[in-house]
Amino acid sequence: MDESLRKDAPLLDAYLSFLETKSAPFTIPGHKQNATELDSDLGFVVDRDVPLYGGLDEIKLTHGVLIKAEALAAQLWSGDWARFSTGGSTHANQALVLALGKPGDKVAISRTSHRSLLSALVLAGLEPLWLYPDIDSATGVPTGIPVSELLRVLPENPIAVLLTEPGYLGTISDLPPLIDAAHTVNIPVIIDAAWGGHFGFHPLMPKHPMQLGADAFVTSVHKALPGYSASALAVAKTDRLDAVALQQTFETTHTTSPAGAPLASIDAVRALLQKHGTELISQLLARVQQFREVITAEFGAKVLLRTEDFAPGRFDPSKLVLRVNTIGGDGIEIEKDLIALGVSVEMADHDTIVLLATIADDDARFAILTQAILNVLGKYSKIPRTSATSLSWKIAPTIAMSMRDAYFAKSSMVDANIAVGRTSADLIAPYPPGVAVLAPGEVITQEIMDGLTQAKSDGVRIAYASDPTLKTYRVVN
Repeated sequence: MDESLRKDAPLLDAYLSFLETKSAPFTIPGHKQNATELDSDLGFVVDRDVPLYGGLDEIKLTHGVLIKAEALAAQLWSGDWARFSTGGSTHANQALVLALGKPGDKVAISRTSHRSLLSALVLAGLEPLWLYPDIDSATGVPTGIPVSELLRVLPENPIAVLLTEPGYLGTISDLPPLIDAAHTVNIPVIIDAAWGGHFGFHPLMPKHPMQLGADAFVTSVHKALPGYSASALAVAKTDRLDAVALQQTFETTHTTSPAGAPLASIDAVRALLQKHGTELISQLLARVQQFREVITAEFGAKVLLRTEDFAPGRFDPSKLVLRVNTIGGDGIEIEKDLIALGVSVEMADHDTIVLLATIADDDARFAILTQAILNVLGKYSKIPRTSATSLSWKIAPTIAMSMRDAYFAKSSMVDANIAVGRTSADLIAPYPPGVAVLAPGEVITQEIMDGLTQAKSDGVRIAYASDPTLKTYRVVN
C-alpha cells in the first residue's frame, strides 16, 4: 500500500515538510535535529524529533495544523471535539475525568478500569461507585458490566459513567442498554477504549463507542493501531459534557512541549483508517482466522477464546487469547520459550497468554508466530486445568476511606505479616493489564495479599506498589 497519506493528513505533511526544509532553529528542542554531530548514536535516536511549536507549526501556531487534524478526527469518530495526546490514554483519561465535576461528586466506574482512571479520581477528588463485571464460568473471563450493576448505583446520583471497553481480554459489555440507562437520567458515558482503536471500521468488528451513543471515548493509537508510542486520541460530543472544561483540563494536564512524531502519527493513522481501514482490517481478520484454524486443529477449540464463546458483538474477533490451562501448559514457562524464539507476547500468566495482532502484522510475521506457538505448546501439552479467574477481575474491595484522602494521608511501611486489616495507601496492580487489586483507601485482606504474592511468585510484575517485593505494604497511619 504505497499511496502517500500526506495530502490527507495535515500534521503528517507538516512533519515531513519540516524535515525536508533546511533551517537553523534557535528554539527548543536542544538537539536542533543535529545531535549526530555530537554523537552518531544519540543522533540516530533524536535527529528526526520535531516539536509542535516551531516544528509542525510556527511558535504562535499560525497555520493551525493541529486544529485541522483534530477536526478531521472528530468528524471521523462522530464527535464535535477531539484532541491528540502525546501522553497516552493515561493523560487523555485523566483530562476527561477532571472535566466532569468537583471533589466529592460520585461516578459509576468499572472496577476493572485501568490504573489511569483510578489516579484520575484521586486528582479530581471524585468518589467511585464500583461496577462489577459478570464472569464467564467456563473461561473465568470477565464478560462486561451488566446493566443491573449500573441500575444498582444510579440512586446514588453519579455525575457520569466510566466504562472500560473492550476489556484487556477482548470482551465487551452490552453497551447500548448501559448507555440508554445513563442517558435516561441525563448523565454522560465515557469509554476508555484504549484497546479498541480499530473498532468501527469493518462490519465484522464491534462498533466504536460513539457509534453506540457514548458521549466520549479515549483510545490508544499505539496499541491496536500503528501509531507512535504514547500517542492517544480523545473524542467527545458536548451536549452532556462541557466543551470549555474539556479543553481546559486537557491543556492543564498535557505537556506544553508536545513532540511532533506522535501527533503526526495520530493524524496519519486517522487518514489510514479513513482510506483503507476496511481493507486492512479484512486482511488482519483473515490472518487471525488462519492462525486460529491451525492452532485449534492441533490443540483443540478451547485453547483460544472465540467469538462463539460470547454473545454477538461482545468480543473483539482480532484478539488472540491463548488459554494454555486447557492443555495443561504454564503460560510463564511458555512465554520464556517464545521469547527465546524471538516472539514476545503482550501478557502471560499461569493460565493465559495474550498476543496482540494488528494491521501492521503481515503474512510472514504470522507465519513466525504460528510456527513458534506450534513448537512451544506441544512441549507443554499435559492434563488440562480448570480455568481460574484472575484476582484483578474478581476482587470486591472493602473501602475504609476515600481514595483521595488515603492518597494524601500520612503513611508508613509495615511488614506484610501485620498488614492485613490495615488501610492501603498504595494502588497495587499486576501488570499487565494494570487493573487494581488494591486501591488507596481499601482494606488489605488475606485474599488480596495471598493473590498478589502468588502472582509475584508466578513471575507477574507487581506494579505501582511502594515495595514491589511485597515484603512490606504502605498503609495509612
